[in-house]
Amino acid sequence: MAFLKEFKEFAMRGNVIDMAVGVVIGAAFGKIVSSLVNDIIMPVVGVATGGLNFTDYKLVLQQAVIDGKSGDIITPEVSMNWGSWVQTVVDFLIVAFCIFVAVKAINKLKREKAAKEPAAPAVPEPTKEEVLLTEIRDLLKDRK
Repeated sequence: MAFLKEFKEFAMRGNVIDMAVGVVIGAAFGKIVSSLVNDIIMPVVGVATGGLNFTDYKLVLQQAVIDGKSGDIITPEVSMNWGSWVQTVVDFLIVAFCIFVAVKAINKLKREKAAKEPAAPAVPEPTKEEVLLTEIRDLLKDRK
């Protein structure tokens, strides 16, 4: 029972809940950015580069061995798909840029909000009477 209680306390902490929400939103944001890259940016890059599609580029290390009679693949092709890697790097750069822009916008909003809020009043210095009473209290504590 103590284990379940401890787990419940851990799971219900604000940081864990915030992290879980962040992971879910991050996954959804990743899908949006992947769609942006695959469906909008890369077709434009393809047109600009004459139909270049990075995901099709690869370095074949070993050709596939195909049976001449049946057409079945005996040994599959071995290749380094460097075009997919380039696509992944482009995805990463776009995601990183989008996150940078989002964080920058949030920080700007926080600064504007902080500038609009009145400054917290300064804590007043204790009066002479309060200082004297504090000293008397401390001396009485030490006598015991």
